[in-house]
Amino acid sequence: MASQQDLQELIRLMTAGMKVPMKDALGRVKALQTNNLRSIEQIAESSLADVTSAVQDAKAARSLHNACKARVKQPLGPATTKRTGSTLENSSKRARQSNDTGFTNGPEPVSPQEFEASSTFAVETDEKLIANTVLLTNRAPIVLAFAVELLRFTMPAQPPSSRLSLAQAVVSANSRSKAVSIGIDKGPSADDQGWGHGQPRVKVMGREVTVMKRGGYEWKGDEEPEEQHKLEEDPAKTMTAASSATETGVSTDVSSDTPAQEPPRSWSASRPVTLKQSTFIVRATKITSPSQRQSIMQSLFAANPSLQDATHNAWAYRTKVATNLFNATTIKEESFDDGESGCGDFLLKNMRETNAVDTLVVMTRWYGGVMLGPDRWRIMRDCLKDALAERLRVTGEQATLGDEAIWGLDLEDMKNKSGTAGSASSRSYEAGVVGMPIHRPEAAKAYLLRSFATRIDNPSGGTSEADGPQAPTAKATPKKKSAKVLEVEKEENVARLLGALRLLYESWVGHLTATELDRRAWGWYVAVRPDVESGPSGWGAKGHLKLASILALRRKEG
Repeated sequence: MASQQDLQELIRLMTAGMKVPMKDALGRVKALQTNNLRSIEQIAESSLADVTSAVQDAKAARSLHNACKARVKQPLGPATTKRTGSTLENSSKRARQSNDTGFTNGPEPVSPQEFEASSTFAVETDEKLIANTVLLTNRAPIVLAFAVELLRFTMPAQPPSSRLSLAQAVVSANSRSKAVSIGIDKGPSADDQGWGHGQPRVKVMGREVTVMKRGGYEWKGDEEPEEQHKLEEDPAKTMTAASSATETGVSTDVSSDTPAQEPPRSWSASRPVTLKQSTFIVRATKITSPSQRQSIMQSLFAANPSLQDATHNAWAYRTKVATNLFNATTIKEESFDDGESGCGDFLLKNMRETNAVDTLVVMTRWYGGVMLGPDRWRIMRDCLKDALAERLRVTGEQATLGDEAIWGLDLEDMKNKSGTAGSASSRSYEAGVVGMPIHRPEAAKAYLLRSFATRIDNPSGGTSEADGPQAPTAKATPKKKSAKVLEVEKEENVARLLGALRLLYESWVGHLTATELDRRAWGWYVAVRPDVESGPSGWGAKGHLKLASILALRRKEG
């Protein structure tokens, strides 16, 4: 019986080796499966008549049959084939990439933590330093920077490598549509022609991009899971080290809404997670009436006295309540932040997405003195999912992309390669797990650094939008600087740009939903992008980007 890997190899052979569009390849694979042809080996060993009977296209069947025979005779892989010098050189350059990066061959993978560390940037948040910075660049990399930093707030569960990939997908799609609008390119895009058919889509800066799930890829950021809560608790009441522990508390509250002798209540608890001295833990239990909420909370605090010393104990519940219409029910929900701004609504949002009903959750945080920014949402989401694991009734339709790492698909590259000659092995390095090219995070990071190499001296401080292009005085980077010094300056420039964007987004994130923040991001980009000539003459032209203009877009207090 063929495995999932056999099917992926077959799809890869069709798309990367035979240049068959993904939607056509999936249709042929389904037809082949109906005839019990589920792997390259099975197709190679069968007769051409059997393949033709399944595919219903004599020419396509002959091509597939021959390709499968060739693959069986000379399989791909570092252990069975000799690679050219250029391929070996490419392998060495990719030595620090994870096994999730989408390569079919290649070096020994590194851990997700190491791979994500290589996809991060330093960020400068000194406002005075940022305000005095003017960069010489073109527009496309500014879109990339806006999108990368935006995703940190709108999709905090996505690892840095995914944010770079998605942001580059936005740049590619925007550049393609711009090229068509000014007459540099023509014809329908790869997306319009269906090259991303069947793949999920997400919206970034108002533009939809096609993505691919990074199945099984897990990234936990810099937080540290703990085996035991850092604060001392009664050993008999401390949670176990398991992912979802069970805690028992006895209610000490007797009210008209609950029985006098309430049995012990079982709580499902997440593993505590610590980041920068802040510790998070989420607990969940059953609730069948809104009136039970207070007594249930009291029983939890009685069983775990240390919770009363926590900085925040936010809660949320969703439960079915009866209506007066033919015994129908509706969902009643309520939440409380307890000082953790936005937490209650965030808990409810995630409970709705997973269809959690008749459930009360309590998110406890011991604040460590350092603001975590959007990282706190990712940690809360992970802890909530952990605590709800035994209580949720989840269906596949309700699963969301926000919790699973994804790649941005390079549909134009897929389309272009369909008409390019070359061996399957040389193309496999640029393909995703099923032969679909993705926007590489390494390429996006290198592009960002390369595009902001020039910094302009700005004596006026760059704080006024009315200064115009004559205010900054261009002073090119000295030619005699070493490559190392120039590389440091590039990193400084990008750090200042990302710092300005982070300060901008942070000023709005507590007042706008993720959807609204995404919608406004494009308008902010348009407001600060360099002025260039319209039409083909302005394609790729450079101009001055004042970082002070980005800071000026921050939300005004009061």
